[in-house]
Amino acid sequence: MHALTRDEILRTFATYGRPRESWLVGAEFERHLLKPDATPLTYFEPFGVKWMLETFEQRGWSLQYEGEHPIAALRDGASITLEPGCQFELSGSPRQRVVEVLDEATRFSKEVEAVLRQGSSGAHQILIGFTPFADIQQIPWVPKGRYEQMRNFLIKVGDLAHHMMKGTCAVQVSFDFLDEEDCARKMTLASQLAPLTVALFANSPISQGQRTGFHSYRGHIWTRTDPARTGVPNDRAFSYEGWIDYLLDVPMMFVKLDDRYVSGRDLTFRQWMDDGIDGRHPTWDDWDLHLTQVFPEVRAKKQIEVRGADAVPLPLAGAFCALWEGLFYCQATLRETLEIASDFSRCGTKEERFDVACRQGFQGEIAGRPMLDWAREVVGLAGRALDACAPWDRHLLFPLEDQLDRGVCPAQDLLDTFDADPRPAALIDRLRFRG
Repeated sequence: MHALTRDEILRTFATYGRPRESWLVGAEFERHLLKPDATPLTYFEPFGVKWMLETFEQRGWSLQYEGEHPIAALRDGASITLEPGCQFELSGSPRQRVVEVLDEATRFSKEVEAVLRQGSSGAHQILIGFTPFADIQQIPWVPKGRYEQMRNFLIKVGDLAHHMMKGTCAVQVSFDFLDEEDCARKMTLASQLAPLTVALFANSPISQGQRTGFHSYRGHIWTRTDPARTGVPNDRAFSYEGWIDYLLDVPMMFVKLDDRYVSGRDLTFRQWMDDGIDGRHPTWDDWDLHLTQVFPEVRAKKQIEVRGADAVPLPLAGAFCALWEGLFYCQATLRETLEIASDFSRCGTKEERFDVACRQGFQGEIAGRPMLDWAREVVGLAGRALDACAPWDRHLLFPLEDQLDRGVCPAQDLLDTFDADPRPAALIDRLRFRG
């Protein structure tokens, strides 16, 4: 069996760039499935998530199994996957236009609602960054072998790791790049503006029926999960070589041997390449699996993934995708925004910037300047970029611009609803998908 080497990984990574005319946008939309009392829909219960996947098969989705349990579904380049607490995720097929990405997500959400109505659970899909009423310890685990290894590993390094696994939901967006220089610009921009991304889309201020003191409790939870594989990796200039070395030196939570997920034994991928595990050295499949175990705010694979937004209603999720399309895919705007991001990144430490964003959202200040001002400047640049480079997606930014005009992030709207009526049923009615 061919053994993988660092040089081979580096050479292959250097081939991932694509010409500008073939650039696409992809996105992942997570959502909670909550019953009227705000408890999560579980896997094995009647009309639960296992039943839902089997029902999706009747709608033309192809199921994937782990043992006897369906754990994912595929159709037309899109996939349904399950997070550890049965959060339901659509990974859409990459598209040329964000409006097409959002159309697919909307059709899928309508399909989810149709399936839920076939059952008798009364559950709805809820677009929020953290489950607002459930006790994390009471949420059952999805029956996936990798999640068993993850939960055993992460609880040793992060006191809120299980909150991340079973309670959080996010929206993520992926973009292409031309070459190493272009990848470096985009990775740098998204990394430096990661706290601003959190503030713009903060939507998780409630836990166990109480205010958390954070606008993005989800964002805060990630800071207490595992510093070796989360956050912003470093403040050095990005390069393919530096990025690969970072990935090689992150301890492995698990590996797959003989079709079983087993502990990574606290080894790094580099150590596995050098020394082997039980006489076996890693392959490309092992490398691809390792990449799914590293969770920085922005991640480079064959595409660049921007990961820092709470799950938000679909109009705002579309604005999140359009925001980064404007910043990434208009080269003049990319250069101009990098200058702003550089100034932003020099205001305090990255930990301080991230904490302000998680706790206060738009109400926070960075170096005496309101976070809202930074946000308006960056979103304004994205809007002008879309006008010039992707006018068909320009209207998708409107919901975010409305938030900025009102000076509130989604979390504040949510808290206003919660303060007026803190019952689970009221919050579910406010947050459930309507399409």
